[in-house]
Amino acid sequence: MRCLGLDIGDRWIGVALSDPGGVLASPLTIIERTDDSQALEAIADIITKQDVGQVVVGLPLSLDGTLSGQAEKVKEFTDKLAEQIKIPLEYRDERLTTVMAQRLKQASGGKKGRGKVRYDSQAAAVILQSYLDESHPPELT
Repeated sequence: MRCLGLDIGDRWIGVALSDPGGVLASPLTIIERTDDSQALEAIADIITKQDVGQVVVGLPLSLDGTLSGQAEKVKEFTDKLAEQIKIPLEYRDERLTTVMAQRLKQASGGKKGRGKVRYDSQAAAVILQSYLDESHPPELT
């Protein structure tokens, strides 16, 4: 079963997708969030086209673990998404995922280009990979 990872921001939504076996997460795309209906439609379209069976959403908690103002916005958006997609949706703590995504991109030889580099889809992949690792721990032999 494929899983979809989302890193939801006010202007951009990072999207990551797992392989069909649900083992490896990869950055997929970044959706510009011009309005909620457009963004919800884009996500629902990816879910349908990619035959996604689970959505994992990063929840930006405060460093003390409480819901931040941004976390409340993410929950409002995902409540609307849950009404449209009718597949399981789960939250994951996303504290520091953007920092991890930046480091991973730099470590893999990501080049600095002109303008601001977006790490949203890489952050979504970090969130999704964490979920996949917890869901499918490696077998010890």
